[in-house]
Amino acid sequence: MTALTLIRHGETDWNRDRRIQGATDIPLNDNGRAQARATAAVLRERLDGDLPASIVSSDLARARETAEIIAAELGLPAPRTYPGLRERSYGEAEGVAIDEFRARWGDWYTAEVPGAEPWSELRTRAIGALGRVVRDHRRATAPAAASLIVVSHGALIREVMRHATAGALPPEGERLLNGSHHDFVYERDHLRLIAYAGAVA
Repeated sequence: MTALTLIRHGETDWNRDRRIQGATDIPLNDNGRAQARATAAVLRERLDGDLPASIVSSDLARARETAEIIAAELGLPAPRTYPGLRERSYGEAEGVAIDEFRARWGDWYTAEVPGAEPWSELRTRAIGALGRVVRDHRRATAPAAASLIVVSHGALIREVMRHATAGALPPEGERLLNGSHHDFVYERDHLRLIAYAGAVA
């Protein structure tokens, strides 16, 4: 069994301005860096100090820097990056403001955006990437129990949650907060959501 915490990266200027990022590599802003430090403080209180912990992230800059800040705050080794943990590609919608997206393509969850990664493919990619991450983590820490922190992106974390809860969470219309953390257990290739936090309408 692996205790797994998924964290959404800190804020970027595009998050602040409600523009769609997707695979576009936008860095954290100063507020995003502060969010990463605040998340690290929460993790410091919650993690079992007697157990080793490791941290990994998407290879996009906003997730990687969030993970680097958390690792430094917690005294963990530098995070390993996994391209499979990247955000969903939104194709022609990248860089577009949310209101413009709705005007051009309609509902967020049913929109057919040219060049966008299908939701089903995102979920398959996310679950496969998490499986690789957990296997690497177990090889590196066995036989001891250890905590695993994964810094990724909003759409990817949503799909992992929906997979783990048979679609029950998060509800449509809720947005995961930057820096929010969500707890899972990964056991025998099965994901179970333990704690869901930090969503807003």
